[in-house]
Amino acid sequence: MRLIAFVLAAVVAGIVSGAAVAQAQWKEYGYANQGFGIAWPADPNIQEVEKFEALPGKMVPATIYSLDYNKSLLKVTVMDGRDANLNEDELVRYHVGKLTQGGQVTFDYPHRIYRIYGRQMSIARPDQGSVTQVVFFYANERFYLVESTRNRGGEDFDLIKFQQSLTFDRNVKNRTEQQMAAMKAACTRGVAGKDAPGNPAGIGDPRCGAD
Repeated sequence: MRLIAFVLAAVVAGIVSGAAVAQAQWKEYGYANQGFGIAWPADPNIQEVEKFEALPGKMVPATIYSLDYNKSLLKVTVMDGRDANLNEDELVRYHVGKLTQGGQVTFDYPHRIYRIYGRQMSIARPDQGSVTQVVFFYANERFYLVESTRNRGGEDFDLIKFQQSLTFDRNVKNRTEQQMAAMKAACTRGVAGKDAPGNPAGIGDPRCGAD
């Protein structure tokens, strides 16, 4: 599920300004040691953090990639959960709480890239004129927190391009075969009414209810 909600929002808004120019500047970056790849419009800043709060009272090493660009903040935080006994549900709840504080959640859906399942959401802060789009994934014994915040005067294109470019190894999965089969079986009408039982992003994928 390639951030369909994000793309539909962009289409509805009629985002065309500067897209061709911006797209020409983007470049794919692969981080094989961290198990992911993503596109940036320029070289990001990279910060190694020895003790990052993954959960209250639980500190883990983390790498933070970030870039201020065109009145937007693009950011990837990778928390190293090896030997830390992290729990995916607890991680998502905690960081959703932090990111949504003081904001308005405009959508909150399951998300999938290949066979890695997670969650996507958008948070608006009208008083600040900003919108944050974020995805959460736990795979490779790492927690990936991918944020793109468009501040006042920024381009929604940058948020969508950044999020859509996120990729993982196709051979990696973070759900069992039984869990994936159950998600497919629950999507009885198919994704967007096609290919029943479909291959949804997870339980609650809104496309499973579409005609």
